[in-house]
Amino acid sequence: MKARAHIYVSGRVQGVFYRLTTKNEAEKRNVTGWIRNLSDGRVEAIIEGEKVSVGSMIDFCWKGSSGTKVDEIELSWEPYIGEYKGFRIV
Repeated sequence: MKARAHIYVSGRVQGVFYRLTTKNEAEKRNVTGWIRNLSDGRVEAIIEGEKVSVGSMIDFCWKGSSGTKVDEIELSWEPYIGEYKGFRIV
């Protein structure tokens, strides 16, 4: 079953290679979408793929890269669209 998650990650997630590490993990799990920094210090991401792989990515997002300290993840499940070819940093 395909799934799409829209997440906002709060904590120490900028300046610690969070986006790059997440991109690499997304590619390993064969999920698509994007990730970007927000001006308020959070990170936003859309993740699409097999539901088990998307769930695995959400678990990873709680850990992140070395130096990361995630305080909160806001998660919304959305209808799967399949609009992305890969996973990119925006």
